[in-house]
Amino acid sequence: MTRAVLVGVDIGSDPNFDASLDELALLAASAGDLTVARVVARRRAPDPALFVGSGKADEIKALVAAEQAHGVIFDQALSPAQQRNLERHLGCPVADRTSLILDIFAERAQSHEGKLQVELARLQYMATRLVRRWSHLERQQGGIGTRGGPGEAQIELDRRMIGDRIKTVKERLEKVKRQRGTQRKARERRGTFRVSLVGYTNAGKSTLFNALVKARTYAADQLFATLDTTTRALWLGEAQSSVSLSDTVGFIRDLPHKLVEAFEATLQEAADADLLLHVIDSSSPHLAEQQAEVDRVLDEIGASQVPQLLVYNKCDLLEASRRSRQPSDWVEAHAGVRRQRVFASARTGEGLEDLRKAIADAVLLRLNAAGGPQPVTLPDGTLAAASLSPAVPAAPL
Repeated sequence: MTRAVLVGVDIGSDPNFDASLDELALLAASAGDLTVARVVARRRAPDPALFVGSGKADEIKALVAAEQAHGVIFDQALSPAQQRNLERHLGCPVADRTSLILDIFAERAQSHEGKLQVELARLQYMATRLVRRWSHLERQQGGIGTRGGPGEAQIELDRRMIGDRIKTVKERLEKVKRQRGTQRKARERRGTFRVSLVGYTNAGKSTLFNALVKARTYAADQLFATLDTTTRALWLGEAQSSVSLSDTVGFIRDLPHKLVEAFEATLQEAADADLLLHVIDSSSPHLAEQQAEVDRVLDEIGASQVPQLLVYNKCDLLEASRRSRQPSDWVEAHAGVRRQRVFASARTGEGLEDLRKAIADAVLLRLNAAGGPQPVTLPDGTLAAASLSPAVPAAPL
């Protein structure tokens, strides 16, 4: 395993700063790195050249030598110049939070679409990192004659090659986006109620997905265990109908904007859903911050107006004094908006029946709002007439 030193910098007393660097350590472990030391620094503003300043950089360099570390990982995003200067000063590879997340995504992507999305994000990231690392490969003279300045530098060749590849990948992703749009329209014509699982990474979305639809989606106690969207039919006996349930990629603090753009086709599943199951790790000490980060990303992708059902997962990890007495209740999310909250454990099965009932209630609410019996999707995919009554019964003759 690669031995890494983790560095966190608190810029101007950031309220979201994690002094313990626990989340960065989990990210590093997910990428296959072994954390051998942690360094915390505080600055009013980042140093333009070394981000942490020369004194702290010397301290990190000594720690790298003492721990025989292979590299350094920063919890913040570094500029290309800062990364280059740090590597020269420390004498070892330097990565930031963005590149670490991109490496994890590149390793975990399984589907053709997921691999294209990750490749696009990595290419866009690399395009900003071409900071004359290959100056020794410049042509010494022009192509004709012996006079004139240096010819085309390697950096220009790399920039053009990356630009051409970005264009190709974007064209392929646009084709995938059209295919997803066609599938989405087909579900809309069938009147399928669409439910998407969203939440902070490692909140237990895939485990909950498997428990609800008896799927075999990969689930593990690690960040970004799954990246590819999986959709299955979930039969709800209370509503005598099935819904389309999708498991989506997890969110994380400071999720690179380029990743959000690259995963637009996948995240569109959440934006087009009729109901979002916002899965929350109820045992996390940073529960409120993680919930706020998910809401921020949902707002960024245009899904903030989609109704949410809050699923407080991993209740089995809570002490008895911290557990809710009610399996379900309602809370005020923000001014004038109330959301239902269900307490469950995907691992033990606790609360799953209450969750199914809450989803069924949402389906019935839409059917009643539509004004009477609607086509019902049976488990085999066929349609049958629903035996549901409209919200307001007809007056007797």
